[in-house]
Amino acid sequence: MTKPFPDTMDFAGFNQPSRVECDIYDLVIEGELPAEINGHWFRATPDPQYPPMLGEDTYLSGDGMVSCFRFENGHVDFKSRYVMTERLKAERAARRSLHGKYRNPFTDDPTVAHLIDRTVANTTPVWHGGKLLAIKEDGLPYELDPYTLETIGRYDFGGKLRSQTMSAHVRIDPETGEMFCYGYQAGGLASRDVAFCVISRDGELVREEWFQAPYAGLMHDFAVTREHIIFPVFPTIADKARIEAGGDFWRFEQEEKAYVGIMPRNGTVDQIRWFTQPACSSFHFMNAFTEGSKVHVDFGKSKCPPFPFILAASGMSFDPTTLRSAYVRWTFDLASPEDRVEERVIGPAGDFPRVADRDHMRDYRIAYYQTFDPKVGPPVIAGPVGVAFNTLMRLDVTTGEVQRYSPGRGKSIQEHIHIPSSQPDHEGYLAFVVDLHDTGLSEVQVLAAARPEEGPLARIQLPLRLRCQVHGNWVPASDLPLP
Repeated sequence: MTKPFPDTMDFAGFNQPSRVECDIYDLVIEGELPAEINGHWFRATPDPQYPPMLGEDTYLSGDGMVSCFRFENGHVDFKSRYVMTERLKAERAARRSLHGKYRNPFTDDPTVAHLIDRTVANTTPVWHGGKLLAIKEDGLPYELDPYTLETIGRYDFGGKLRSQTMSAHVRIDPETGEMFCYGYQAGGLASRDVAFCVISRDGELVREEWFQAPYAGLMHDFAVTREHIIFPVFPTIADKARIEAGGDFWRFEQEEKAYVGIMPRNGTVDQIRWFTQPACSSFHFMNAFTEGSKVHVDFGKSKCPPFPFILAASGMSFDPTTLRSAYVRWTFDLASPEDRVEERVIGPAGDFPRVADRDHMRDYRIAYYQTFDPKVGPPVIAGPVGVAFNTLMRLDVTTGEVQRYSPGRGKSIQEHIHIPSSQPDHEGYLAFVVDLHDTGLSEVQVLAAARPEEGPLARIQLPLRLRCQVHGNWVPASDLPLP
């Protein structure tokens, strides 16, 4: 008999596990959905099949649920399926959770010790080279059928990938079609090994080079320019002895430095140059570009990681609404021998940054991201941090001008996607799930990217609650033809 889930932040309210695999044809739409929006919006969500074995766990340990909104000529369909990982298969066979603490195999039931990895593939769906991959950075990707979302199996690029892990964030060059990615702890649990990889437009692994990070730090995201690769390493650190003793996987080390490694894009990993900064944290990078000898990297800088389970393991206690300091631009001058980083504030605090695909890896002007604005209303709980975002922002990084949109009090927003337009000089659209905390349901809102403050062009109604996605990606019909 499956017992109730714990009544804690990670499993209550809008964070209650859904466990719903479904197909909904022709969702109800209020307003006018632009007919040119045709394609697939793939989303990855942690959604635990069973209550945690040890009685409590973080939201981020949930089994991977991949869903898709299919947009076709003014209509929208919805589909959701579990990623059938080896971990989930074993737990379904046992009809209970068999895995212990977050990313700690030494706390698992002995019956799963033989599994190749314990990934839940719950973080990012990536479409590239004709493959849909569900990824979490603690293991290999899983390939899914892009139309049915059924699991095909673990994917290692035809046996070519030597790394034991693959990054949840990738960077795809809009001009060459190459995909850049990496695996941290590539050589095993809490190792300093990082495997830098390049995947061709056609999906072939054409390059894999390994190097040693300064320590076994959390490397959730990175950045790429036309000329350089940027590897940020922040001091949220894994320690093998601590893990083997049954302890927490991550701990933020306040006395340790943060590192940024920069290498020539067409060079080799032995050319990486490391820069240092005082301890800080970031999980997502907005964009980066090279200007002569200078490399500019834009991201949301925080005092420390915002996740409650990492703060608790680190002996730290902070109000999540105060942790993020600002969006900043770090500039590295490769012509200077000094270990110096120039920092400039470019926007208010927030997270989940996006730029239009065409603007990746080059100088740009417009970006979009989210924040919590207390003026909209008191915090509501959704997602792994606890306090949910309630405001979407359009930032002009040149002028600093910010345009804002909020769906209103008692509502929260999940990570948005940017949908390009085929019309010349059109900025495209932003789409995101809105959590309606008064009704317990969700909906999708679609805005004009250039004018978010004008509110939704269309609201797509859902007859159910969607647990907070981690990340999602838009795939136009031209890249993945609608069946």
